[in-house]
Amino acid sequence: MGYYIGDRAIALDVPFTDPNGVQRPANWLRNSSARDRESLGIVWQQPTDAGYDQRFFWGVGNPKQLNDQPAVDEDGNDLGYTQTGLKTLWKATQEQIASTLLAPSDWRVVKELEVNSSFAAAKTAFPTTWQTYRAAVRTSCNTRQTEIDACTTVDELKELLFGSATIVKTKEQQKTDDDGKGVVDEDDKPVMETVNDLDSDGNIQMIANPAIATAWPTEPS
Repeated sequence: MGYYIGDRAIALDVPFTDPNGVQRPANWLRNSSARDRESLGIVWQQPTDAGYDQRFFWGVGNPKQLNDQPAVDEDGNDLGYTQTGLKTLWKATQEQIASTLLAPSDWRVVKELEVNSSFAAAKTAFPTTWQTYRAAVRTSCNTRQTEIDACTTVDELKELLFGSATIVKTKEQQKTDDDGKGVVDEDDKPVMETVNDLDSDGNIQMIANPAIATAWPTEPS
């Protein structure tokens, strides 16, 4: 993308002919003002972001398979095996994360089993805070896997696992015109729009993102 006159791209540092037939020098775009460019109908088109998250997409606008599906050839014939989808892969990742979180305290469990005469005695001797934490890790893992299963799109899955912890609070309100009057449609119904929900001082309000996964518990100090 870049500067354009209609559909014609105008490159930086290259001479060009403007719509009035005037030959412009190579440095004209760099030295021109916004008003100069506007008078000739020259506009800037923002570059399209060609990046994509390779964990979830094969390419721009080309999401990977979400659910497990039978593998088929180009003619649609079953190949006899299942292609693993993103949900299965990311559910397995949650188990790996849970294992990593539990590993540093595994020695505590082994110690109590070794120094006590029975499993019941070991369980009683094991600190409650660590019992609670380890149980919470397993619960969080199960919950996150359930949340993954509930996703219906790849974008939703990505937001669940890697979305921002907080988002701007928004609200729905009737759109207004330049005179501050409420806009209505042809059926005389209010035209609504989504806007940032500001506080009494006009500041943007942030709220917890409801679309992200359940947080992992914090290890006891």
